[in-house]
Amino acid sequence: MATTTSPLHPYWPQHLKLDNFVPNDITTWHLVTGLFSISGVIVMTTWLLSDRAAVVPLGTWRRLSLCWFAVCSFIHMVIEGWFSLYHKDILGDQAFLSQLWKEYAKGDSRYITDDSFIITMESVTAWIWGPLSLWVVIAFLRQQPHRFVLQLVVSVGQIYGDVLYFLTEQYNGFQHGELGHPLYFWFYFVFMNTLWLVLPGMLVLDSVKQITHAQSMLDVKVAKAKSKRN
Repeated sequence: MATTTSPLHPYWPQHLKLDNFVPNDITTWHLVTGLFSISGVIVMTTWLLSDRAAVVPLGTWRRLSLCWFAVCSFIHMVIEGWFSLYHKDILGDQAFLSQLWKEYAKGDSRYITDDSFIITMESVTAWIWGPLSLWVVIAFLRQQPHRFVLQLVVSVGQIYGDVLYFLTEQYNGFQHGELGHPLYFWFYFVFMNTLWLVLPGMLVLDSVKQITHAQSMLDVKVAKAKSKRN
C-alpha cells in the first residue's frame, strides 16, 4: 500500500532536504511584532531627533524620509548583517534573528539554502547600504552639502538590489515559496520587498529634483559672472 509523508519542514519546494533544520520555538506573531515594534521605536526616536538635533528646521517630508533611512540602517546592518555573518548556521539556530530569518524563508527558501545570489546581495546591502543609510540621516541633520547625493546613491542601490531579487525569483518560476499564500507570498515576499521599490523610487525623484535645482542655480550664477566679465 502506498504511503505519503508530509515534509519535515515548512519550506518550498517541499522536496528540499534540510537535515539540520530546527523548528522555531517563537511564534510568528511574536517574531513579526518584535520586528515592527523595534522599527516603530526607531521611527519615533528619529522623528524626535530630527526636530531637536537638526541644524536647520526640517519639514515633515524630510523628517519622515530620515525615519525611513534610520529604519533601513537598522534592518540592513542588524538583521541583514546577521544573515550575512551567520547564514550557514541559521537553519539550526534558535537566536531571535535566526528564527526571524527562518520565518521569512517560508516565503523565500533561498535564505536557508546558501543561495549565492542571496548571500552576495544581502552582504552588499548590509555592509554598504546599511552604513550609508545611517550617513544619510547624519548628513541631513548636519546639513552636509552631499546629502542628496548620498540619498540618491543609497536609493538607487536599494532599487537595483530589489529588482534583481524579484527578477531572479521570477526567472526561477517562484519555486521557493508557496505562490499566492496570503502571508508568506503576498506579505513577506511581495509587500515587504515592494517597500524598497516604492519609497526609494520617491527618494530618487526627490534627489534628482534637488540636485537639478542646485545645478540650475549654479549655471545661472556662472552665466552672470561671465556676462559681468564681458
